[in-house]
Amino acid sequence: MRRRHFIQSAGWFALAAPVGSFAAKKSKKKGRADPYGHIRMKAGGLATSLEIFSLYQKQAPVRIEMLKQAYAVLEADPQASFADLLSHSPFQALCAEAGLSLLGGPMLGNISETGASVWVRTLRPAQVSVRVGGQTLGPVASSATTDLTAVVAVSGLKPGTENRYQILIDGNPVASIGAQCIRTVPEQHPNSRIAFGSCWHRWGLGHAHLDTIRARKPLAMLMIGDVAVQDRLGHAGLQRHDVLLRDLRPRWQNFASEMPVYVTWDDHDYAANDVSGVMKKFSAEDRQRTLQVFRESWVNPEYGNGSEGLFLHRRIGPADVIMLDNRYFRDHAKGRDSFLGKEQMAWLKEKLLACTAPFIILSCGTMFSDYVSGGKDSWGKYDPEGREELFRFIEEHKIAGVLMISGDRHGARGFTIPRSGGFKFYEFEGACCGGRGGLAATDPAWETQLYGISYKYAFSEFEFNTTVADPTVTFRLLDENETEIYTTKLTRSQLTPG
Repeated sequence: MRRRHFIQSAGWFALAAPVGSFAAKKSKKKGRADPYGHIRMKAGGLATSLEIFSLYQKQAPVRIEMLKQAYAVLEADPQASFADLLSHSPFQALCAEAGLSLLGGPMLGNISETGASVWVRTLRPAQVSVRVGGQTLGPVASSATTDLTAVVAVSGLKPGTENRYQILIDGNPVASIGAQCIRTVPEQHPNSRIAFGSCWHRWGLGHAHLDTIRARKPLAMLMIGDVAVQDRLGHAGLQRHDVLLRDLRPRWQNFASEMPVYVTWDDHDYAANDVSGVMKKFSAEDRQRTLQVFRESWVNPEYGNGSEGLFLHRRIGPADVIMLDNRYFRDHAKGRDSFLGKEQMAWLKEKLLACTAPFIILSCGTMFSDYVSGGKDSWGKYDPEGREELFRFIEEHKIAGVLMISGDRHGARGFTIPRSGGFKFYEFEGACCGGRGGLAATDPAWETQLYGISYKYAFSEFEFNTTVADPTVTFRLLDENETEIYTTKLTRSQLTPG
């Protein structure tokens, strides 16, 4: 075995060696200092939300007052909506004082070679259009039924181009928020990037690493759970207050207006820590209410089967992206434990066979491997048989170029998952977008570990080159200053079962 090397800085551990080497020390010590001052924040009440709102940037007093008034309305009713909030004239007056033309957005998603989707939340029922590339798309109505949101499909753009766009409300242009730029997917991919990460929670959506990601101009950002909403256990009013906290922050506004996002949930934005399916403290009604808020708050191209779940598939340039829902369908009944549910597993197999891109990014909110916490709250506990079924399906059908990405266990770690016959899957876990730690970053027993960090803001990306005979993908883990913590390069043939 090769000698292991590591570097240590500010309480985090990363690997300084190539694939196969890793740190032999743990990154967490009981009672350690909190390097950011917010790591142990819980869901909390209004005071916690206000503290998060101003963590990294000084906020205008009128926006702080907006959050206070919104909390009073939304916390009082577990089913309160944005339409309810905006029926209060004092809140409307604050929106006018703040000079707002939108309460949320624009936010981009569903990027393609010729277009994208644009999401906004309006201040009243309205007709929403998007002007871009010499054309006006829409209008699409926002109403109380959609909780004042509208999604406008943009098409007709040229591949690989940058296109400034403008939002129109009832035919009138509104002031731009952020860059408001749609970068379409190019036809060739010598260096196309797709970024990903999880565990942003609420504080990570105001941090400077959003600017770092945006500056690298990836085709899209995959956000794989624990994003924006925190431990609300079906209280739709408080879920919406968390969404408002997201949407009022300038750094998020700049990011979302030009960075296409694809989002699934994990336990904290689903309900609370380690909650899944229907449980004693989280009813079927809570689950459907939470799903509705999620669908109204993001801009995914699809949501599960249309009425249940959040799983999705889209091709983004050099990669087919499959994002799984590992929370909604779990069955806790004795003898019927299931992680994805039969319908989602069948859908997953169908999509894997139908993929046409050189690479497949397969995301799960929790980890595929069992190295961290012994598979707690993940496949290893709930459905090891289902995981083996998935792995064998990929191997038997020789499905090429599969990259597994995951989250949940705070920090970031990479592993290979060895299989019989010498093939191995690669898993890249990136639960560091909120700077949290808590569990070991590395462990001597994790013989297939590639890297590990904890208590560090960082994000992950793949960079693809499909112009060569054996297409390549380079993985990078980068910190908020764009410093490479770990990198490795793989070929499609390495990621294809023999």
